[in-house]
Amino acid sequence: MSGKPDPRHTRPRGARLTKWVVTAPPTLFLLAFFLAPALIVLVASFQYPGEFGGLAPITNPGDGREHGLTLENYAFFFSDFLFAEIFVKSFTVAALSTLACLVLAYPVAWLIARSPRHHRDLLVLLVILPFASNFLIRVYAWMIILGPQQAVAQAVNGVLALFGLAPVNLLFSPFAVLVGMVYVHLPFMILPLYTNLEKHDPVLLDAAQDLGANAWRRFWRVTWPLSLPGVFSGSALVFIPVLGMFAVPDILGGTRDMLIGNLIKDQFLGVRDWPFGAALSILLTLAVLVLAGLAAWAARPRGAT
Repeated sequence: MSGKPDPRHTRPRGARLTKWVVTAPPTLFLLAFFLAPALIVLVASFQYPGEFGGLAPITNPGDGREHGLTLENYAFFFSDFLFAEIFVKSFTVAALSTLACLVLAYPVAWLIARSPRHHRDLLVLLVILPFASNFLIRVYAWMIILGPQQAVAQAVNGVLALFGLAPVNLLFSPFAVLVGMVYVHLPFMILPLYTNLEKHDPVLLDAAQDLGANAWRRFWRVTWPLSLPGVFSGSALVFIPVLGMFAVPDILGGTRDMLIGNLIKDQFLGVRDWPFGAALSILLTLAVLVLAGLAAWAARPRGAT
């Protein structure tokens, strides 16, 4: 008998070792920087607020202060319709921003995908070029653009005056918040759509044309269904960040446009009610997960079980 090991036994062991080496680092990263913080926030949402902010201890501190776990933070949320109204408003802004990004991004992504190959890299670079500048600088630039003395506001109010309507303030308004949201997140819609549209086989459109389909029917029956994965990916990349965004409403919306991201930020940094801020974060996460599940269910192929 030979003293060499049987390769049938060494190969699976080596494959398992390689699998662990490859998967262990990202798994540990997710456990340390995603699951652990999520569990901390979940526990904090059931705690009492501290005497001077922060979190009260779970165990008895011995000085008569409130301690332990409670459902008061969630009960407080459901006891006031104002919080539900802010949630609905936040989801409405996120949905409108996602829809606007889709309408604006689809033609751009289609144009890039149909451009000559030696031009595509340059066009993609132009799409991501705004990321080279600071996020806050770009948002503050819109304060100047939408200011009452700027050309945009004067042009809009000039048109309104022709119809006998009162002038409007573009800055510190829901319109300004929507413009800022779309501007910031538009590249996140363009890139997934472009990645998807670039892979489409033009032969399918030629075949549809040979069968008598006009341009609209070719788009609706061929291009649109094939691009749905890119649409869903881009929508997720826009909708979810918009829900938690607080900088844009703070800068462009003023004090009247309170969204859920602003409310959570104020609970942690303003009134220092960390338990209620954590409860809001958990409720927002659950709402996003429910929507993601519904979107995944709606995006299933026909006939899938």
